[in-house]
Amino acid sequence: MPRLASPHVINIADLRALARKRLPNAAFDYLDGAAEDEVTAKDNIAAFSEVVFKPRQAVMTNPDLATRLLGVDLAVPFLLSPIGYSRMLHPRGELAGAGGAARIGTGYILSTISGHPLERVREQNDKVFFQVYLMGGREATKRAFARAKALGYKGLFVTIDTAVAGMRERDHRNGMGPLMARALLPKLRYLPEIMRHPRWLARFLLDGGMPALPNVVTDTGPLQATDVGRALENAHVCWEDLKWIREAWDGPVVIKGVMGPEDALRAVDEGADGIVVSNHAGRQLDGVAGSLRVLPAIVEKVKGKTSIIFDGGIRRGGDIAKAICMGADACLVGRAYAYGMAAAGDAGVDRALEILIADLKRTMKLLGANTVKELSPDLVHLKPGFRVD
Repeated sequence: MPRLASPHVINIADLRALARKRLPNAAFDYLDGAAEDEVTAKDNIAAFSEVVFKPRQAVMTNPDLATRLLGVDLAVPFLLSPIGYSRMLHPRGELAGAGGAARIGTGYILSTISGHPLERVREQNDKVFFQVYLMGGREATKRAFARAKALGYKGLFVTIDTAVAGMRERDHRNGMGPLMARALLPKLRYLPEIMRHPRWLARFLLDGGMPALPNVVTDTGPLQATDVGRALENAHVCWEDLKWIREAWDGPVVIKGVMGPEDALRAVDEGADGIVVSNHAGRQLDGVAGSLRVLPAIVEKVKGKTSIIFDGGIRRGGDIAKAICMGADACLVGRAYAYGMAAAGDAGVDRALEILIADLKRTMKLLGANTVKELSPDLVHLKPGFRVD
């Protein structure tokens, strides 16, 4: 495992720079990239700069970051988001993410597109959730539910924004498809770039290359990574699917990918225990608003009716504070910890989470907020034209 010089890594941008050095283009751009012109991905980050803090001064604070979400006690008001193909970033992949979350007392959401099985991830953390694509068909999905339930997974995050994979142009330029394929010939043109990263290549080869998906088991065995795109096109979630999902899973169900009040209300009507306000990190439909811009309108419609979880563009603890001030009950952190994973495995994940927690505590002290519940709307101001209804 590469050693991480923590004193020299003071923010998430530093971890991103380390990941850029340590990964070949294909792996880094898979993590860092988004759909088409990446307008939405950039707006996810830019939107935070249009929310201005209004601190309360001369207030003694000793911030308590604890909260409760979906019946689970969390030491911090964020969970680690599902990242597909994490094992391509580092062999520990989902194990590093789940373990890092456990060490700070929070939850981890395991992607369907995981290189490690449900069982091994559960060993790392007792506050795990399962993110759901309906790949492999209904029966394969039900089998995965049964495994997750028997292991004590706390709930499902059902992703509704992936009728087809977005056009992630960096992946096409870097040859992600050929690199994932078993045949050698399509890989040849990309080998010079990969060979410039011998440490990553050695880990990748020793780990067996791109694994099949151990949590999508069909009648012919685990789904191959090269078949994921085709499988996603045949696995789009519709509102009607929530009926059989509810019948197959008796725990909390969260709808991930809500970007407007109408879908938020529909999720509530369908009995969702929570929603995730998310545009899939800008990796699906480019040209939609940053997630933070649609949060106020959604909060107005469903606050108090279901748990509201925010996702998109978080790079600092202050971003988490802003989203909660605007009405989110908790946040998801994705790329921020994945950059750390790519840079240094478990040590990198730990450093990313240390940074975010220190940021959040400092922000709360400077705002005059002692608890997560005290992160209220009166502590922020939205610049004119910020909001999208």
